[in-house]
Amino acid sequence: MIAGIAHDLWASILSILWDVVPIIAVLLGFQLGVLRKRLARPREVLVGLVYVIVGLAFFLFGLERALFPLGREMARQLTDPALISAGGGPLGWADYYWTYIFAFAIGFATTIAEPSLIAVAIKARDVSGGTVGSLGLRIAVATGVALSLTVGAYRIVSGTPLYSYMIVGYVIVVIQTMFAPKKIVPLAYDSGGVTTSTVTVPLVAALGLGLASNVPGRSPLLDGFGLIALASLFPMITVMGYAQISAWLAGRKPRRGPGQPKPPQKGGN
Repeated sequence: MIAGIAHDLWASILSILWDVVPIIAVLLGFQLGVLRKRLARPREVLVGLVYVIVGLAFFLFGLERALFPLGREMARQLTDPALISAGGGPLGWADYYWTYIFAFAIGFATTIAEPSLIAVAIKARDVSGGTVGSLGLRIAVATGVALSLTVGAYRIVSGTPLYSYMIVGYVIVVIQTMFAPKKIVPLAYDSGGVTTSTVTVPLVAALGLGLASNVPGRSPLLDGFGLIALASLFPMITVMGYAQISAWLAGRKPRRGPGQPKPPQKGGN
């Protein structure tokens, strides 16, 4: 068993190395060929590359060994007729409520821990001078992904077409874009992209394929995919909605004009 694990891990390292080589070639080609400058700290760069390759290899190895099987197994158990058909009879979309709850919870949990989202949220906070809160942005994006997986799970269970959700979603995004604060619109659009990264995508893909494989009458190829598309769409809606609600609440706060006395303090003499 240990030999098999070591063989699979070494295969992951070789695969990552093969994927990283083109990136290294482009960076070194521009650094040495176009800019014509030597690397400032070549030893640190080399060590960093080794960390990246080994880290990605362990990450992908863990996905294949744990997260993918776990996602498929959770989907299988949550769609087991023995769990959801307490009263007998044919199953309807409402009988899969535990599936919707799990989809919402796993979507929120994986996104709030997404490294790329954390990085974007910190950069947005720094660039905006604290106007855009890091935690608030992460919660808004995570809520969007959670809602998208809930809707996506319903789509798989009910068998409704994906394009109808995408059309309605992008119509909402276009309308929100016209009314949302302008400074938040580009960030909201980018927030949809950062959700399709290392932590979220594997579990989302495993959940979709697992549901489509276990819900009667569904095809993994036709119905199992599409959750990632929804996970990229909904955060744009929730981030712009978060900005719109914040702007509305800020506009409701009473403002003191110049020379207007402060309101009396409670409990003072």
